[in-house]
Amino acid sequence: MAASDKTTKAAGAADGEPTSQTTRALLSLRDLLLSGEFPPGTRMSELPLVERLGVSRTPLRLALATLQHEGLLESLDGGGYAVRQFTRDEIHDAIELRGVLEGTAARFAAERGAPKDQLARMRQLSLEMDPLVHRPDVDSFWQYVECNREFHELLLEAANSPVLDRALERILALPFASPSALVQGQADLPESWEILVIAQDHHRGLIEAISNRQAARAESLAREHARVAMRNLELVLDNRHVLEQIPGASLINLAEHSKD
Repeated sequence: MAASDKTTKAAGAADGEPTSQTTRALLSLRDLLLSGEFPPGTRMSELPLVERLGVSRTPLRLALATLQHEGLLESLDGGGYAVRQFTRDEIHDAIELRGVLEGTAARFAAERGAPKDQLARMRQLSLEMDPLVHRPDVDSFWQYVECNREFHELLLEAANSPVLDRALERILALPFASPSALVQGQADLPESWEILVIAQDHHRGLIEAISNRQAARAESLAREHARVAMRNLELVLDNRHVLEQIPGASLINLAEHSKD
């Protein structure tokens, strides 16, 4: 479970609210934001949300605060929250920062020595992904998505750093920043399948570098791996029919390339 979810649940319990209400409010509201239910700039009024989500005000407020911390909402000067909008540059920055942190995770794993069982599972996942990236069909694609998700989780576990866990968690909470976010739009783009082949080569290289305790190489490969996601980002953003499949797509300002 994410640390932010744990914090929300603990706070809910402390305030005497049922934990289930706090969790439901957070997950339901996050899903509504990512599905485009609320356009960017929408003020998140408490009373309508309380009625819609079927929770009381305390868990709703905790959920809103958590989503502001994650970056999906922004605080308003007069109090309350509004739905955030993201520029291309902000998404690029999030993916770049993910690469920096995953690079650090790979370096830590190589320096500290990843457990044998984790390395064995990473090798198994890599073997499973090898044929998938050469079979451009929907079933193979979704199998790859699941293997890729687990691979990145194992990479972070191998670093054995709670501090790094917390730092990366906040980045991954943003739309488009997680390793699996943009990959969801790749099935319909032939160019993106070529990118998957490159990404899979990175997976093999990371396993080899970590196994051989090559810290600098492992860090460099992980950072380059994130830059491949940026190439896919541009492909997805330039193909509207594909972009619509990505959770949170409605939060992107396609006309804006620079930060405010």
